Amino acid sequence: MRDQAVKLFEAAVKAADPALALRPHLAELPAIDGRYLLISVGKAACAMVEEAIASLPKDARFEAIAVTNYENERPISGCRVMAAGHPVPDENGAKAGRAVIDLLETATAADVVLALISGGGSALLPAPVEGISLSDKAEVSRVLLSVGVDINEMNAIRQQLSRLKGGGMARLAAPAALHSFILSDVIGDDLRAIASGPTVSPITTRAGAVELLRSHGVFEAMPDSVKAHLLSDGPEPEQIETENTLIGSNRHSIEAMRAASGDGVVVSDALIGDVNDAARFVVESAKQNSATVLLFGGETTVILQGDGRGGRNQELALRLAALAETEELGDWVFLSGGTDGRDGPTDAAGGIVDKHTLQRIRDAGHDPAALLANNDSYMALKTAGDLLMSGATGTNVADVQVFLRR
Repeated sequence: MRDQAVKLFEAAVKAADPALALRPHLAELPAIDGRYLLISVGKAACAMVEEAIASLPKDARFEAIAVTNYENERPISGCRVMAAGHPVPDENGAKAGRAVIDLLETATAADVVLALISGGGSALLPAPVEGISLSDKAEVSRVLLSVGVDINEMNAIRQQLSRLKGGGMARLAAPAALHSFILSDVIGDDLRAIASGPTVSPITTRAGAVELLRSHGVFEAMPDSVKAHLLSDGPEPEQIETENTLIGSNRHSIEAMRAASGDGVVVSDALIGDVNDAARFVVESAKQNSATVLLFGGETTVILQGDGRGGRNQELALRLAALAETEELGDWVFLSGGTDGRDGPTDAAGGIVDKHTLQRIRDAGHDPAALLANNDSYMALKTAGDLLMSGATGTNVADVQVFLRR
């Protein structure tokens, strides 16, 4: 069952292959008088920009920048590849943001901009508005992650602090035509939230961002520069009409798992919210549904209460193992993994647990409950031999989960 779970996870990742998803949309690019400007941002940036370069008309003039995370960086002929920090922005990301802005500011009416957007692009391409430093933006991300803010809320706030997010890339590209191709890592596929929507209108206003921060009790924890900007009375940014095309999503990957399983049942494509609630939902689903393969997708959140190491998929797997240990579910295996191959600040994609996981942790001399209380899911699953290790996949369509039993 563990092998089967891993194969279904691999099917989900394969379905999110960025080059294959992009290829049919670039099959008939026209010859133009100006240049093609290729801006590729996110964990799938390298694969997407390679496909785009290969799809350009013969002898087309072009300039290309790809910004991705360190694990997915690789050289690409004809493209400037820049690696940056994720999930917390770093100085390399700021340099990449400046490079993208510099290129877009050269765009003319004769040029065409191809924006290739994938998950992770928001943190990878920080371009703070005037008066806000990179360290200020990094602190915003740190605080929001610590209180379990979901990805849509996170990006709604990030948009208000950036020159590129919330349609900023489209505004900078004018008067060139801009076509955006988007690989979604956001449940529900709201284009405004994917990579913080660099080519679409923002999710909210500055005042809306303030209200959101206050609802989580963290407005006063924001840097002074961020509070000052969000409370300012200046005009909201102008909106630019662009052409945006969704080329892949979490739902596509779940359907690929269902097809690969033969008899799998898709229980939910919106497994979101706190990991403890999500774990309970999976266990209850297993109790109420007799199918041998249950499939889920989504993106949960973790409220940090300790100083341990892990990620939302590892913690979800460990919490499910704790909840299911005393349930009569037969022999079972549960996998939760990030399709990007990276779960939190670790080298694991997630976790793969079974009915004996907690006992293996105890046999190794550790207390599973104490590890959970410290958010130390990585240590717990490593001790049990239950880390899901895939390496960076070069794509990102959020998380998938598989529950198998016999």
